[in-house]
Amino acid sequence: GHRRKNWKVRKFVLRDDPAYLHYYDPAGGEEPLGAIHLRGCVVTAVEDMPDTKKYDVDNILFEIITANEIHYYLQAASSTERTEWIQAIQTVARTGK
Repeated sequence: GHRRKNWKVRKFVLRDDPAYLHYYDPAGGEEPLGAIHLRGCVVTAVEDMPDTKKYDVDNILFEIITANEIHYYLQAASSTERTEWIQAIQTVARTGK
């Protein structure tokens, strides 16, 4: 959200029962702004995104494609964090309820 003006900074909470990735406004608020259903989703690292300059992404993007074929692009804080998010989401997508 700091580099791409149409992106928003969000706080994410991963849950496995039910298998959802809820997102919140980082400024506060108890209620989630929305949720991504993870059962049957595919999550992958994104190395190149259309309409994005290389210096904007730092190779820390990942994509979640839901069972309904909705695409979500998220940016992690670091490549290590991106790997951790991908592994955690893949686990929840497989084993979550």
